[in-house]
Amino acid sequence: MSRTDRGSRVIAAPEATVYGALLDRESLEAWLPPDGMRGRIEQWDPRPGGGFRMVLTYLDPADSPGKTSDATDVVDVGFAELVPSERVVQTAVFEADDPAYAGTMTMTWDLTAAGDGTEVTVTATDVPPGIDQGDHEAGIASSLANLASYVEARG
Repeated sequence: MSRTDRGSRVIAAPEATVYGALLDRESLEAWLPPDGMRGRIEQWDPRPGGGFRMVLTYLDPADSPGKTSDATDVVDVGFAELVPSERVVQTAVFEADDPAYAGTMTMTWDLTAAGDGTEVTVTATDVPPGIDQGDHEAGIASSLANLASYVEARG
């Protein structure tokens, strides 16, 4: 059965600024990793049909063993759809031996004007069953909080 996880946050920045942070390599490395992780992008091709490979490293792998190794999650992300200042649709495939993490998860980032800011809604569909729903939604919320801090500090 397919599972969908979600998160949403209003960010005090215009849609174009938020959209730019979704498609900038250095920005993604800074804000995308949830609390307790750091990220490094190894490959980068920011266009429809392109994508990136990110290595996420747990700062304390004892609490959260990785999907790829004891301390890491490696994910190949494709850009399925890019609509400037409105939407970014990504496909994500984790590098893992455990079949509970197999398959392609789709992450849709919708941007909507909200007063002087932007409401960012993340919808993850076809979430692999090995990913705990509560942990995943907390991770989405953490990434959204990081995104808000990142773009609001530059606004």
